[in-house]
Amino acid sequence: MAETESEQRQLMTVMAKILDEIRTSYATHNRKLKQLRAVQSKCQSPAQFFSAFSKILIPLFGAQRRTASSERVAKFVSAFAVNNNDGFVEDFFKFLLIGAAAANKTARFRACQIISEIIMRLPDDIEVSDEILEEVIECMKVRVVDKVPVIRTFAIRSLSRFVNDSDNSDILYLFLEVLPIEQNAEVRKTIVLSLPPSNATSQAIVNCTLDVSESVRKSAYLVLANKFPLQSLSIKLRTIILQRGLADRSEAVSEECLKLLKDHWLAKFCNGNSVELLKYLDVETYESVGESVMQALLRDGLVKVSDGESIREYISSAGDEIEGNSSSHDNQSIQLMEPEVALYWRSHCRHLQMEAQAKGSDAAATLGTEAAVYAAEASDKHDLLERILPATVSDYVNLVKTHIDAGPNFRFASRQLLLLGEMLDFSDVTIRKVAGAFVQDLLHRPLEYEMVDEGNKVVIGDGINLGGDKDWADAVSRLATKVHAAAGEFEEVILEVVKKLAQPCRERTADFMQWMHCLAVTGLLLEKAKSFHLVQEKATEFAELLQSLLLPGAKHVHLDVQRVVVRCLGLFGLLQNKPSEELVKQLRLSFTKGPHTVSMMACKALIDLGMWHGPLEVDKAMGQDLSFQPQSDKMTFSPINLSEIDEDLNIGLLDLLYSGLETSDWGKSLEGDENESIQAVLGEGFAKILLLSEKYPSIPAALHPLILVKLINLYFSNESKDLQRLKQCLSIFFEHYASLSANHKKCLSKAFVPVMRSMWPGIYGNAGGSSMVVSNKRKRAVLASKFMLQMMQAPLYGKEKEVEGENGSREPPETLDSKDYSLQYGEEGLAIRIAIEVLSFHMKKTPAERSYVSALCRILVLLHFRLSEQGAIKLMRKLLSGVFESVSAEKDLVKELKPMAERLKGLEKHPDEELSQDEANTIIGSLDLDFNLDTSVPAAVPQTPAPCSTRPTRSRRRVKREETSSDEEDSHTSIQSVVPNIPTTTSARSQRASKTAALSKMTAKMDRIRIEEDDEEESSESEVTSDEDSDQFTE
Repeated sequence: MAETESEQRQLMTVMAKILDEIRTSYATHNRKLKQLRAVQSKCQSPAQFFSAFSKILIPLFGAQRRTASSERVAKFVSAFAVNNNDGFVEDFFKFLLIGAAAANKTARFRACQIISEIIMRLPDDIEVSDEILEEVIECMKVRVVDKVPVIRTFAIRSLSRFVNDSDNSDILYLFLEVLPIEQNAEVRKTIVLSLPPSNATSQAIVNCTLDVSESVRKSAYLVLANKFPLQSLSIKLRTIILQRGLADRSEAVSEECLKLLKDHWLAKFCNGNSVELLKYLDVETYESVGESVMQALLRDGLVKVSDGESIREYISSAGDEIEGNSSSHDNQSIQLMEPEVALYWRSHCRHLQMEAQAKGSDAAATLGTEAAVYAAEASDKHDLLERILPATVSDYVNLVKTHIDAGPNFRFASRQLLLLGEMLDFSDVTIRKVAGAFVQDLLHRPLEYEMVDEGNKVVIGDGINLGGDKDWADAVSRLATKVHAAAGEFEEVILEVVKKLAQPCRERTADFMQWMHCLAVTGLLLEKAKSFHLVQEKATEFAELLQSLLLPGAKHVHLDVQRVVVRCLGLFGLLQNKPSEELVKQLRLSFTKGPHTVSMMACKALIDLGMWHGPLEVDKAMGQDLSFQPQSDKMTFSPINLSEIDEDLNIGLLDLLYSGLETSDWGKSLEGDENESIQAVLGEGFAKILLLSEKYPSIPAALHPLILVKLINLYFSNESKDLQRLKQCLSIFFEHYASLSANHKKCLSKAFVPVMRSMWPGIYGNAGGSSMVVSNKRKRAVLASKFMLQMMQAPLYGKEKEVEGENGSREPPETLDSKDYSLQYGEEGLAIRIAIEVLSFHMKKTPAERSYVSALCRILVLLHFRLSEQGAIKLMRKLLSGVFESVSAEKDLVKELKPMAERLKGLEKHPDEELSQDEANTIIGSLDLDFNLDTSVPAAVPQTPAPCSTRPTRSRRRVKREETSSDEEDSHTSIQSVVPNIPTTTSARSQRASKTAALSKMTAKMDRIRIEEDDEEESSESEVTSDEDSDQFTE
């Protein structure tokens, strides 16, 4: 026995020496592996060797720090284990599984690390029993949700070897389950790198391209590049990958995405052909993605034009033969372009033009040889561009006409070719005449439609823009602007076209299709007009346009015509120096009486007019006499019932729009856009007005908080949860509103209490409901209160930013030296408003009122007071006395309020100076509050939340025990205390002493305890206040 132990110690010494030598460098590992295998071969039995090997490794499992030497040892033993075929691996796995299940996190970490190294190194031909592997897999599944991130990482790495096995499909489901909820970035990265390519994992990996961690996003693009062929991904996923990656804020991530695009998708799957790559992206649907891809490839110089390759290949004489789709036009044979080819040439030509302009600018800014080099490069780019573009403008016109005539399948290619027109030279009169005739043809081209049941026509497209598509109208406009580049020429040309198209409309012979075509061109004119001077010069023509086309069109029987007319009226009003009465009256009438789609368009037009001209100017256009209605004294919006309003509309614009914000029966949103409704348009408009409130002095400041209350309610309401555009707009608005100006903080302070009143169920006439409904409404109101508090505490931008004062208190900016004004926008003013709101409720409150007051108090304690606001501090201490009295029955609330009272007491510089009644009224009046405060009430904090009895009690003696056995004396020590008799002081036994006495009775049943007669009475009094509450108020 002693000999065996001696041999084992010698064996362990040899192993320890080997492990000590491999700690310094990886270079010695191969040689030491041979030595260790030689030692193993000399052992009498495998059990003897494994016993010594496992014992020598135990210190490794206790190492707290991850040092380089310990990492080398772990990898060395892993490499040794995978090179043994005599059952050593199985025994070693059993040993490691014990460590992987240990309570000590260091042991679990080291065991999982070695297991992962062994599994990743394990050859396919080595024999390991299925039972052992099952145990390892199950153990690693448990460790995937370990509380230590590094353990989770090694467990996932271990399981990645088996994730492709069909028998272990639950591993893949486990990875997909924990990936979205994993908090550690390194663990998420390991999961992403471990996922196999499949339909189930592609979406999860693509979702990781939005991960907050740069390394995870980069790993996602790496996996997509190496594991997923281009054809295996859907078109939507391809475009999402490129859209996110090329625009990523991290340069490393964007470079990884560009590497995926260039080295894998373009080089491997498209043989370097950019057009083939664009065909995988469906550029007709995802045009912006195709443009980004082309820009990235052109920027890196990966798109080369070979000799003879140009747009001219698609144009030839009628006698020449062209393969593919072709058409004859004016003795020319035109080959039709595919959408990808059209986008390719448009992007390439645009890139060449920009490069030529940039090189030309560099040549003009330098001198000598450098300037000559730049000029030569610019000339080369310009020559290449001319070689690619059609030889003549006539060829270009024929090319575009052919594609337009080819039908809707080539509409995308036609629009790309239209945009190529910006790169042509139209300085020659003859060329400009040819191009001008083409522009006229484009403007006179009627809208496309299709026939439905009973021979009715339905317009194809949005029915608003020329060609039924905003992008098409923009392309036509850009070409027309290039052709008619002289000042005012574009407007005159379009105006002449409008006159011709409007003739049948004036004569009332036009059908609704002709009306919509005429209005689409009119909208193009009004939208692209560049100067007010033109409108003044053509005052007669524009006045006739308003009277003979737009105003009659607003009464057209067809709703689509009304909608387009209202849009044109809004654009027309923006071009006027002052809005006309007829125009404003018609917009108001369409807003209040029109169908939903027309009302929405009128709402947009009225908001635009109000922001451009100002609400006062719009009201003056209606001829309203505002001399007897001073706007600065207006405190609230006039109540309006839109369903009963007359045609005179003798009300202000803001009153009208605000009434629309309050109206909830507008109907459903547009069929084409579920995220748009009239309330969403109004909310976005009012948010813009508040954000730019300083530009509208005619809007009374007293109305700003009312608008803000509505916007906050709209943001947190259930009705707006599906209005994603509105939610996004308001989230950006609230993020910046409070920090832009101190006036905005003042407005937010005034809006806080009204928001809470309007959202809290069961008070001020608000509806209640079931317990679940009430609970959800309260949670929403609390969330809104915290949201407003966060805005109040956000620092101001720029010069109005608050500065840090002494003791960490925040001081007002120097530019705002008025104390009253500082109080209005500061947290002190909000605290006073909340305290007065709490004091407005009686002592006896309903459950709804009690919960409301509790929510207000929990916001109150989060507010801070500046050291300079001594008046507000003194006033708040007075108000807190009433608040303590109002909530005295709620011990937890009093406990939360007490630190605030102590904090205010410490901030007060002159506690001996009392706040006068006039000073208190001045502060309260500066906040526009109506509250009568009795300043004679002392600013004191109650010592206990519940009133204690003042009845004097008699002294008593502690529990007196008789003699007990020696064993009982050792286990229970009798304590006698003498309490002096002080009749003027309340004496009560603590709850802890009462419990001790009760326990003593239970443990010493044979003891006879003598208690004073009044002891029972004192015991009942001790239950009034617990130890915790007593300690709380005697600090």
